[in-house]
Amino acid sequence: MARVQPERWANQTEYLLSCLGYAVGIGNLWRFPYLCYRNGGGAFLIPYFLTLVICGIPLVYLETTLGQFASAGCISVFNINPLFKGAGYAVIVLNVIAVIYFSAIMSYPVLYIYHSLGSPLPWQTCGNPWNTDKCTEITGNSSFFLSNGTITTPEDEFFHLRLLRVSSGISEIGSIVWPVFWCNVICWIIIYLCICNGVKSVGKIVYFTVVFPYVVLCALFVRGITLPGAGKGILFYILPDWEQLMKPKVWVDAATQIFFSLGPGWGGLVSMASYNKFHYKNLRSSIIIPLVNSGTSVWAGFVVFSVLGFASERANVPVGQVATAGPGLAFVTYPATVTMMPAPNFWAVTFFVMLFFLGIDTMFVTIEAVITGLIDEFPRLRTRKRLITLLTCLALFGFSIICNTEGGLHVMELLDAHVAIACVPIVCALEIIAAVYTYGPRELSTDVMFMTGQPLARTWLVLWRYVLPFILLTITVYALKDATGMAGWCVAFVSVLCIPIHVVRQLLRSRGSVLDRFRENCRPNDQWGPADPDIRQEWIALKQKQKGDYALNNLCPSRI
Repeated sequence: MARVQPERWANQTEYLLSCLGYAVGIGNLWRFPYLCYRNGGGAFLIPYFLTLVICGIPLVYLETTLGQFASAGCISVFNINPLFKGAGYAVIVLNVIAVIYFSAIMSYPVLYIYHSLGSPLPWQTCGNPWNTDKCTEITGNSSFFLSNGTITTPEDEFFHLRLLRVSSGISEIGSIVWPVFWCNVICWIIIYLCICNGVKSVGKIVYFTVVFPYVVLCALFVRGITLPGAGKGILFYILPDWEQLMKPKVWVDAATQIFFSLGPGWGGLVSMASYNKFHYKNLRSSIIIPLVNSGTSVWAGFVVFSVLGFASERANVPVGQVATAGPGLAFVTYPATVTMMPAPNFWAVTFFVMLFFLGIDTMFVTIEAVITGLIDEFPRLRTRKRLITLLTCLALFGFSIICNTEGGLHVMELLDAHVAIACVPIVCALEIIAAVYTYGPRELSTDVMFMTGQPLARTWLVLWRYVLPFILLTITVYALKDATGMAGWCVAFVSVLCIPIHVVRQLLRSRGSVLDRFRENCRPNDQWGPADPDIRQEWIALKQKQKGDYALNNLCPSRI
């Protein structure tokens, strides 16, 4: 029985912008530039773009193809192989955990925007009530970037002591930091208002939230390259170190960055593609999205390192001692640099508004992936989608409060470092097994031809069958090497547990020998296929005709 026809994008521009907003996020700004300079500068672009072509684009194409063909979210898309449907539930758990800490991160730019309205900037000097005796301001001949623990910076103390009131460790959760809490509330109100009408509202919002950060990046780029020392920073960023290419970790870092920045395995791409018109030719957009995402990362590197070059010149230290990654770049190093620029309040507000919009797009799609996955699996909820959206946002907000505490930054760092390292590559591997191995390349090629009118090139099948499994295994092994402590391992595998639990449950509900149960559950169920009733009938007729032709060919080999 076919499922109810889901809502659709008003036009394909909305789909493209939503996927770009999902793929292009804070990581493009605070992670890629650091990885690039650390792994050989311009030489890093060789493994980066190579893995983009052989890993990133094929995964995006596979996920958008499956989501569009079945008009299904991250759970129902595994109707192609019901045994693996636990991977869909794993994605839901993964996204819930990710939203818990990511919404807290989105609170920080809101706080900084508020504090950037005053003059002088509160992180500009020591001598404030929250500063300690270790606080040392920037001068032309003193290097706080060489801090060995005996000194700290006003920017660092403002972020950790004034805004977050960070505790000594994750074992000390402490009380709620109310300014962070109320900014979290503001973020969730904005998120709900933007997604309450599903793709109808998200499709309109992304015209602004996706385009605006690019406008700001343009302004920051122009301002950055005109600053003294910008050239030194850019050269440090792109100057190739070819010897780095001999190190396996450089190639793993490139694959990991491509893998996690594009978002395959998170359910967002499947969810967004499920709202496409059935016959939309998704190959072109599946190439455009990764290319724009990677181009944005490279461009963001020029923006960041032009400003860091300026900071290193003013502080009289090497660029490498200024460059950091993660929250330290966005909330400590960049604010420190802004204080040295003319009109610091304007550039601070501009930067943090851009940071907010970069993150909010990712939140839209991540939450929509959770809601779409649940509604597709339980269609009776579709008529109450606005209520389901409200309840989902309230529940996720409640979970996120733990990251608004004094120990919240430690919780956030634990979750961010471990949540996806096992689940995401495993989910992608199961998608490949389900679509290419158990469903079959012949059936998949037929479905793509039926859906888009374009044949599926053998290149995609070769990459999916032989290249990507090896890359996914390598990424998983190297990522798990960085897991630390029992808490880290628990976070890494809590979502993955959904997969074996569902396998056992599915096999116990089946009949026959163990082998028969595996065979039966690895076949597509009755829910797999186009959601539109008319298109579904055409597809079923095509399948029956192909089976008849195949049987006839077996009887008459001369016709082959």
